Amino acid sequence: MLFQLNEEHLMIQKAARDFALNECLPGVIERDEKQKFPKDQVMKLADLGFLGMMVSPEYGGAGMDTVSYVLAMEEISKIDASVSVVMSVNNSLVCYGLEAYGTEEQKQKYLTPLAHGKKDGELYIGAFLLSEPEAGSDATSQRTTAEDKGDHYILNGTKNWITNGNSASVYLVMAQTDASKGSHGIDTFIVEKNWPGVVVGVKENKLGIRGSDTHSIIFNEVKVPKVNRIGADGFGFKFAMKTLAGGRIGIASQALGIAGGAYELALKYSKERKAFGTEIMNHQAIAFKLADMATRIEAARLLCLKAAWEKDNKMDYSLSSSQAKVFASETAMWTTTEAVQIHGGYGYVKEYHVERLMRDAKITQIYEGTSEVQRIVISRSILK
Repeated sequence: MLFQLNEEHLMIQKAARDFALNECLPGVIERDEKQKFPKDQVMKLADLGFLGMMVSPEYGGAGMDTVSYVLAMEEISKIDASVSVVMSVNNSLVCYGLEAYGTEEQKQKYLTPLAHGKKDGELYIGAFLLSEPEAGSDATSQRTTAEDKGDHYILNGTKNWITNGNSASVYLVMAQTDASKGSHGIDTFIVEKNWPGVVVGVKENKLGIRGSDTHSIIFNEVKVPKVNRIGADGFGFKFAMKTLAGGRIGIASQALGIAGGAYELALKYSKERKAFGTEIMNHQAIAFKLADMATRIEAARLLCLKAAWEKDNKMDYSLSSSQAKVFASETAMWTTTEAVQIHGGYGYVKEYHVERLMRDAKITQIYEGTSEVQRIVISRSILK
């Protein structure tokens, strides 16, 4: 086993760190307070090739491996998880799903501009539409329907909690085509935001990742060409589950970065803040917290990299991605809470950033499969 990054990985890690510090850090508190979508930062991510990191250069991507993606996600998430979640959804869910299961025509038309992150000079990103008001963790309970009309489908329904909901140009939509078949009666469709009948709902007022635009999306008699269905009839649920397995690596990496950002701030503060005649890092109560933070973060990092390595080596990574996500997300929640505690009263105000990181951490235990769902996946794997 080689626990060492190669030269290319180190370059990508540094590029992501520099981008986060120079482009994401300025204005991050204001964007959080005003729930402002970080369009300028996302456009610059596109210029770096980070919106299609793992897509083949044949389709406009950077052709990087998943390990590179984990490293970049971690560094950006240390500073602004609202930026990194845009990157995660576009890479892990939308681009991956299209490249792995789309037709050549679909790849040329949609994947190439999505990998670039731009089309005709404008931002061009995607969104993944699975969750519904009555279908969260139970993704088989789809109420959105797609009625087969021969050469097209008619799409009706509502999707909830959609990251990039208003900023995306393309939606990957899961819908029920035959309720009698259960999960085998679900299909995935490529839907363009500007089509007649597509309505973007009100932006959600969230606890964390407030810069990310999260909306409900409503479909009213939307005509979807049959050529925009991904895979064979009935493949939609399997498409969603296979795509989400990779998405969990992205969210695990985001959680890892949030934890790391909070730890670095707490470590720095502990060396500056004095109490009882010495820097607080010299008090065992603080030193032990920092020791536990560093240990848990390193364990989470290894889980993320293992899952990424398995994906890059064409192995079954469903177990490792679930383990990485549940552990990294819970590490993020615990670490950020402890970072606020180390900062004391200063940790409770926005100027010191840790309260924002604590709010951002919570969603990593919920989206792209709750911690409870991850434990279902893990337990089923080990109890075969």
